[in-house]
Amino acid sequence: MKKQKKRIELRYYEAPKNEFHVALYGESWKRVYQNILHIHNLMEIGLCLGGRGTLKLDKEARPYHPEMLSVIPANYPHYTQSEGNHPCYWEYLFVDVEKLIRYMYPDDEIYQRRMIERLSQKAVFRTTEELSEVAGLVKEILAEDKQKKELYRDKIRGLLSALMISLIRVFDEKSGMPERIQKKESFHQIKPCLEYIDNHYAEELKIGVLADICHMSESNFRKIFVENMNMPPLEYINRRRILQACSLLKHGNLMVEDIALKTGFTTISTFNRNFKRLCGVSPIQWRKEHDNYEISLKQFGIAVEKGW
Repeated sequence: MKKQKKRIELRYYEAPKNEFHVALYGESWKRVYQNILHIHNLMEIGLCLGGRGTLKLDKEARPYHPEMLSVIPANYPHYTQSEGNHPCYWEYLFVDVEKLIRYMYPDDEIYQRRMIERLSQKAVFRTTEELSEVAGLVKEILAEDKQKKELYRDKIRGLLSALMISLIRVFDEKSGMPERIQKKESFHQIKPCLEYIDNHYAEELKIGVLADICHMSESNFRKIFVENMNMPPLEYINRRRILQACSLLKHGNLMVEDIALKTGFTTISTFNRNFKRLCGVSPIQWRKEHDNYEISLKQFGIAVEKGW
């Protein structure tokens, strides 16, 4: 007899058109929280304002009390359990990170992906004193949402952008913000090849073909490319491939050899060498050390629920 999967709820929200968040607060959120394991389709940022209990993040259970802040990426298994049968009060922001990052950096898809990856890599749970900058922004966003003064939507967009940058600093305290390429006036000349690379990175890519796409000689193409991207075309291609490899390592269970082929590397040794050079560890080490909470979802049967 086939073993039945454990149940986990997917509680999903949709941000209104041209907005990036859903805010939840008020009397209905003063409640006894039950230990129902669930995930969300958006990043959940929770601010505890009353009561005590336990917050379970994936496999780790942590006690909570007022003035604690949780930042939980999409698809991260968790639950909140009130202590005893006493009500607690939480306020929440649910943020559509992908939609927001694309709004913040509309012309830089590689940077978008790197930012989204950083913001999706782990959960954070600390006091508001420890996360003072993040907590201050969260409280200001909630206050704007409650008061709804003139132009509050515009202000919230700006605050959400600042919040994403603050979270990147928290998530990646050692290396900080990913480096952003400073585009020059000639960027539009190489943009067609960047779009081509993004769609064909798994194929064999020849520099001459990329130059032809941009209607340039190969020597001029290389010169303009380095001026804009601060790296040669082949280095950019390898970085794009490794970025996709990281996503496959995190979100699936393909063998490393298969991932190498899927991302355009002809040999496993070339893949391993480039991966270690850019990520600092081997693909196998990266998969083990990274927070692969999404892979663990395969053990559950997912029930879809609208919101809470």
